[in-house]
Amino acid sequence: MSPRTKTASRAKGASVLEQRAAQPLATTNGAGARGDRIGVRKTYKLYIGGAFPRTESGRSYEILGAKGELLANACRGTRKDIREAVRAARKAQPGWAAKTAFNRSQILYRIAELMEGRRDQFIAEVMVSEGVGRARATRVVDAAVDRWVWYAGWADKYPQSVGTVNPVAGSYFNFSIPEPTGVVGVIAPEASSLLGLVSRLAPVIVSGNAAVVLASESRPLPAVTLTEVLATSDVPGGVVNLITGLRRELTAHLAGHMDVNALDAFGASAESAAALEEAAVENMKRFVRPPTGGLERYDWLSAAAQSPYLIGEYVEIKTVWHPIGA
Repeated sequence: MSPRTKTASRAKGASVLEQRAAQPLATTNGAGARGDRIGVRKTYKLYIGGAFPRTESGRSYEILGAKGELLANACRGTRKDIREAVRAARKAQPGWAAKTAFNRSQILYRIAELMEGRRDQFIAEVMVSEGVGRARATRVVDAAVDRWVWYAGWADKYPQSVGTVNPVAGSYFNFSIPEPTGVVGVIAPEASSLLGLVSRLAPVIVSGNAAVVLASESRPLPAVTLTEVLATSDVPGGVVNLITGLRRELTAHLAGHMDVNALDAFGASAESAAALEEAAVENMKRFVRPPTGGLERYDWLSAAAQSPYLIGEYVEIKTVWHPIGA
């Protein structure tokens, strides 16, 4: 072991990821990598408008693993970061909604392809973040990949489930057609750092909405890695924006932002839901409440966690009348 490696291993305050970087690494194909170098440390940033900026405040906070070990430092987002994210989402949303359903389906499928290629990385991050074994983490990551594929298949089909042709007594047709709501704020589930996030984000964007996501506060690392996938998966910049930070500093600003059209508070605590809904009502936001029984026992692997009707929570229904024969 070289003196350089020994120094890295003994560095006070070194994170678990940094310590691992000083050990012999294994490549994805199983071949041993050189152990005489210090690995490149990863910087976890925000994701706004297709770019990876640091928070405007310059602040960060420590991310601890399930066993209390230091994993990394994450950006401590601010109200200004939320404003920038909403601005980026508003700019990107019309172009995203204008794409054909088939094209959005292709892009969601591309997300799944790229996640599959980084499967081992996601498994490792879910294991260390959520304190689960490899078997459980593998099942969670596979379900997250499959969920993108599942919603990709619904991109051109959900209008038939959410919309309808209404019976009328007259010589005209009456159609109810779903349209995207616009900019949707998403408070990601705290405990389910990857699968819970994908389960709430996919139905938001598949219909043409743009999203501003508040990642899990204590387990944001898989979410940041997901944004790296989004950045290379043909999702236009600004369609998905992700902020990390302390929820007590961020949720109220997202709920009260006047240019956010809907708020998915499914991942928020039951205690904060009433205050968030009160803030959201100022501009008549659509509001999705957390489950009645709380998220502690919610099964993200169950069939109930994915449904075409979840897409319907983030669309508006437009009714069109058309004369028969015209």
